[in-house]
Amino acid sequence: MSAFTPRRLGVGLALVLLLTLPIWVGNPYYINISSQILLFAVFALALNVLVGYAGLVSLGHAGLFATAGYAGALLLQAGYGHFFADCAAIAITLVAATVFGALALRSTGIGFLMITLALGQIVWGVAYRWASLPNGDNGVNVTTRPAPLGLNLAGASSFYYATLLIFLIALVAMAVFVRSPLGASLRGTRDQARRMNALGYDVWLIRFLAFLFSGFWSAVAGLLFIYYNNFISPQVAALQTSAEVLLMVISGGTGTLLGPIAGAAIVVIITFMPVGLVPGSVRLWRHGWRALRKRGGAGVLRNVPEPPA
Repeated sequence: MSAFTPRRLGVGLALVLLLTLPIWVGNPYYINISSQILLFAVFALALNVLVGYAGLVSLGHAGLFATAGYAGALLLQAGYGHFFADCAAIAITLVAATVFGALALRSTGIGFLMITLALGQIVWGVAYRWASLPNGDNGVNVTTRPAPLGLNLAGASSFYYATLLIFLIALVAMAVFVRSPLGASLRGTRDQARRMNALGYDVWLIRFLAFLFSGFWSAVAGLLFIYYNNFISPQVAALQTSAEVLLMVISGGTGTLLGPIAGAAIVVIITFMPVGLVPGSVRLWRHGWRALRKRGGAGVLRNVPEPPA
């Protein structure tokens, strides 16, 4: 059997396109949009652990997303380094996910959804009302980005590559999780919870561990968000954010690895291409073509006419 299956070729082509995107796109605006797609794809993959593989629809994950963002931003504002702030923010979010999971997993179905919604709104209320610490509606500024191994992430391309690396790590982690015995057990609790109980599996514990795993990657996405925007406000914890990431999961396809990624791309593109998908894609293609022609020097590309608008 040939090692070059259509699936592997597709994955390889997608990886090449992602790795070379800043080269053929050129325009920092579209590179930044690509970074947003990747960070929201990480968030959507995290939520998909519950929605797709556990059958538990959450409308409160924006609370975990914002908890990591606020914790990291406030620690940085207090003078701590990026490594400590990021690790502490993830730890704080895991504590919050522990509380969320312990409360929400008392129920399933619509009950689970409503409990997570209430918990997410509590986080939003704290961020909005507590003016002395999270600064209320004025939000918290993040003035610097980390510089791992001395690499400057201030530019659009460098931050894109850092986000891409984290996205790929998240994707591999999700693939390992889905194919693990825990992932198989989680799907079992989704399809036949009573039978899993009868077979001796602890359904609550399996779902709880999945909730923590989902919370961890939600925290990572939240940190990417504050470093991208250099700012966080209570709006990040609002119901709208939870609804948008849930839309990413549903529109792309639940219970798959590529579905949430496609959904994130769809939602982000719609949000940041108000002129429409086709005109926005044509504009992106023209920017990429101009970048290729500039890099073509005196080669053949300079003599090829530009694509029509």
